[in-house]
Amino acid sequence: MADDSGRTLATTTTMFRHENGRTYHAFRDGEYWQPNDAQQNNHEAILHHMCLLTLQDRLYLSPLPASPRHILDVGTGTGIWATDMADLFPSAHVIGTDLSPVAPGMQPDNVTFEVDDATAEWVQYPPDHFDFVHVRGLFGSIADWPHLYQQAYVHLRPGGYIEQLEWSVHNRSPDSTLSPSSVLAKWSQIAVQIGTLTGKTFEIAENMAGLIREAGFVDVVEKRYRWPIGPWSSDPRLKELGRWNLLNWEEGMEGWILANYTRVLGQSYQEVQNWLKEVRAALRNRRQHVYHEVRVVYARKPD
Repeated sequence: MADDSGRTLATTTTMFRHENGRTYHAFRDGEYWQPNDAQQNNHEAILHHMCLLTLQDRLYLSPLPASPRHILDVGTGTGIWATDMADLFPSAHVIGTDLSPVAPGMQPDNVTFEVDDATAEWVQYPPDHFDFVHVRGLFGSIADWPHLYQQAYVHLRPGGYIEQLEWSVHNRSPDSTLSPSSVLAKWSQIAVQIGTLTGKTFEIAENMAGLIREAGFVDVVEKRYRWPIGPWSSDPRLKELGRWNLLNWEEGMEGWILANYTRVLGQSYQEVQNWLKEVRAALRNRRQHVYHEVRVVYARKPD
């Protein structure tokens, strides 16, 4: 049962959808494609560690004030980023929203988790309220990015910041060792195809800077990084990232594709498993030097 604003009551937000051996959110059923089970939670912990490695142990890049008061994490997942921010800024109130409830744990008192759909109107927050709005890893899940950015703009205080981190689905090689006909190249093509079919682009990493600027934000800054797949890089930091990213793929890739391949492309569970077997073999091919790009964009609402 839902209230008039479209937000569910607590008794229904704890329900889940069980499908092909994985668990998914039930609130706004089918809107998001990643699972919310223990395997996915482990993967999110790996991903969070990779983001910290990438940003040199920083949770954000925006030039925030010394003591921000109100912080919103859109699509909080397990709540790991929001929890870390609450620890970092004990005087701030941090809110994390997601379609799935965050499991109770040892969270600090100044963090709150809400089951909510960020694509709806943010009627529960006053205008000019937040000092910081954070978005991470929502590629393939938002049909109307301009609307989401506009909601962030309205509810940020003048001078407040939005920051988004996304990774590209386009696998690339710095030395032409990735063939256009390879499994990992085909993986990228399928991701783009699914985004087209669902109307929820997987290429937001490449487009978010322009869309954030169009929403009215100023001082737009874009930073680009590389995540190697495997420890092939001669750079020590990238080699470490590559090891973690290989684990990231191995732990996460079933959850990345299972729902979309079966629901959108009409494949069977076994067809997906056969494809994953091919991808795992390609990931272990040491002759292929493959990476994907990660971008961080931050921008300010004008004073």
